[in-house]
Amino acid sequence: MVNNQLNVLDLFCGCGGLSQGFIDAGYNVILGVDFDKAALETYKYNHNGSDTLLADLSKDEVIKEISDKVGNRKIDIIIGGPPCQGFSLTGSRDINDTRNTLYLAVVKAVRKFKPKAFLIENVPGISTLYGGNVKQQILNTFEDMEYNVTVSEKPLLAAGFGVPQMRKRMFFVGFQKGYGLFKIPEPTHTPENYVTCADAISDLPGREKELGEEIDEYVISPRSSYQELMRKDSSKLYNHVATKHTDHVKWVINQVPEGGNHKDLPPGVGDSRKFNEAWTRYHSEKPSRTIDTGHRNHFHYKYNRVPTIRENARLQSFRDDFIFKGTRTQQNRQVGNAVPPLLSYHLAKSIKQHFSDISKGKIKVNDYTQSNLELSNQR
Repeated sequence: MVNNQLNVLDLFCGCGGLSQGFIDAGYNVILGVDFDKAALETYKYNHNGSDTLLADLSKDEVIKEISDKVGNRKIDIIIGGPPCQGFSLTGSRDINDTRNTLYLAVVKAVRKFKPKAFLIENVPGISTLYGGNVKQQILNTFEDMEYNVTVSEKPLLAAGFGVPQMRKRMFFVGFQKGYGLFKIPEPTHTPENYVTCADAISDLPGREKELGEEIDEYVISPRSSYQELMRKDSSKLYNHVATKHTDHVKWVINQVPEGGNHKDLPPGVGDSRKFNEAWTRYHSEKPSRTIDTGHRNHFHYKYNRVPTIRENARLQSFRDDFIFKGTRTQQNRQVGNAVPPLLSYHLAKSIKQHFSDISKGKIKVNDYTQSNLELSNQR
């Protein structure tokens, strides 16, 4: 450890949302591993104290590559969000889908480095897929490796932890036996005080008459405590460039009411997109819908355009000093794939508190005898 900080290895790190939360909570993230070159460029730029490794985590030899990068440093915690397309309700649900076994990369890394704890993030569908068999397989795998695993009883809602977004994700947190059973943190926000879209982005230039520049200036002061948090340590505005839409697209968007979607359009308007998320306009007084990896279906609550990279980053709780690299398409994918840093922070803080409670004798680690199978049946 460096300065008594816990060392973290981040697998499937993407641009680094999960890592950012752990860094903000005082951890030392030593390495991020991913197969997306542009995402790793963003990761390295924003986490200059962390190393990166471009590698395919589905390959067996990757563990040796990671080990060579880590060297003689101790890995205390492994975190990761394996690609979720296989588990996702919108993707293939074939249990033999090779993407569904990417979580095994985390298993192999845990077996190799024997960290004190690990965290896996994934889509809500992983919990109920095939009658819960996939979730149980994960629990059993780590139980056999001498880890006590806690899985969130229901998906954690990002809005419940101060993120202005209705994003839901499942988390598995495991501790070596002897470190007790972890408790998933309780939400910090309720529907009455969720951070809204306006709370998040109303201070950003509207981009009605000009697209803007990659490096720009703020034009007004923060209008909310959330905006103050997002602008902390940032004197310039980055990645706030608007998309140039055709007049027809702007005409269609203009007819969608605040908080509405394609169902609110007149007959014959916007027929090219009729799926669930099509032509969705955010509501200024509510959190956003789940930010995705594209940029064609969700629109600003006030302006007739899709959100900029910076607006979506704000809705994901990335602070303004987190700068995205690559093409606009690559940046959109990075933002959409990320774990909201603020949600990650609360989990990281709870994990650190768990270690502290153990050291102070507040958790009776030897009293825990139930297996994960018994715990799962209770849930």
